[in-house]
Amino acid sequence: MSTAALSIDNRIVTDQGILGGQPHIAQRRIRVKDIVQWYDLLKMDADEIAAAYDLELADIFAALAYYYHHRVALQETWEKEELLVAELRKNIPSKIKQVVDGSN
Repeated sequence: MSTAALSIDNRIVTDQGILGGQPHIAQRRIRVKDIVQWYDLLKMDADEIAAAYDLELADIFAALAYYYHHRVALQETWEKEELLVAELRKNIPSKIKQVVDGSN
C-alpha cells in the first residue's frame, strides 16, 4: 500500500458507506474501535498490532490519537451499540443456540 498521499491528518476517515460510518484507517476496513480494543483490552503494543494487521505504526498512533481526541463521543456511540446488541439478543433468539441445544 502506497502511503505517499497520506498525512497524519487523513489516515483516519469516516464514510457512511464503509463500516456504517465508523472512523477507520484510510483504505482499510480496520476501525479505530478495533485498534483501541487491541491496544487497551488485549494489551497489544503498537508494533504487535502493526505486524499482525500489516499496518504502519503511524496508522496505529493516528487511530489512538483520534480516539483520545474524540473519546467521549466514541464511548457514547459504542455504549449505544452495545445496548442495541443486548436488546436484539434479548428479543431475537439465536438460531445457532437452538441447533446446538437440539431445540430446533
